[in-house]
Amino acid sequence: MTLLDTRPGIHAAFRALTERTGVHVDADLAVSRLGPPLRQEIAEWFPPDQVEEAVRIYRALYPDYAITPSIPLPGAKAALAAVLQVPAEIAIITSKLGRLAELHLAHSGITADHLYGDVFHAGKAQVLRDIGAALYVGDHVADMQAGTLAGIPVVGVTTGPCSAAELQAAGATAVFADLRPFPAFLQGMISVGRADSGD
Repeated sequence: MTLLDTRPGIHAAFRALTERTGVHVDADLAVSRLGPPLRQEIAEWFPPDQVEEAVRIYRALYPDYAITPSIPLPGAKAALAAVLQVPAEIAIITSKLGRLAELHLAHSGITADHLYGDVFHAGKAQVLRDIGAALYVGDHVADMQAGTLAGIPVVGVTTGPCSAAELQAAGATAVFADLRPFPAFLQGMISVGRADSGD
């Protein structure tokens, strides 16, 4: 939940999964720990031999239940606009399937130069290295660790399941309550970089 508040939609999708399968999923608990791959959460509620089918059903339900209720978080669009003004490219890296992430972006009117889905932790670090990223922003300790593994600064926001202290301990360069301070932070990084370059 770095750019979008997906909790209401995901909550609805988990409730629909319960109705469809008859297996109780505590949707309140599930949305309180978003970030890791879906299979990890599904495995908390379904027996091992039913996890893959439950994942398939959930993803089939997702477009009808989870997209419309999700909205951009405070400062999200301004943060993206600040990146484009650098100018720099925007890459969105998510544990969510790419096709589902695309639905969210289209509904929210958000565009990105690149989208990488179904990656988490070390997988995100690899993407960051592959694309030569200069900065990463996330809401989970695994995002902070991914940026650290990739050797780049990483900004944490507490709009997800992790506290400021947890994000800082995981390697965050800076932590904000939401993305509203990000444009000024980015401009400060650029100014420092130019001063250090001797230009």
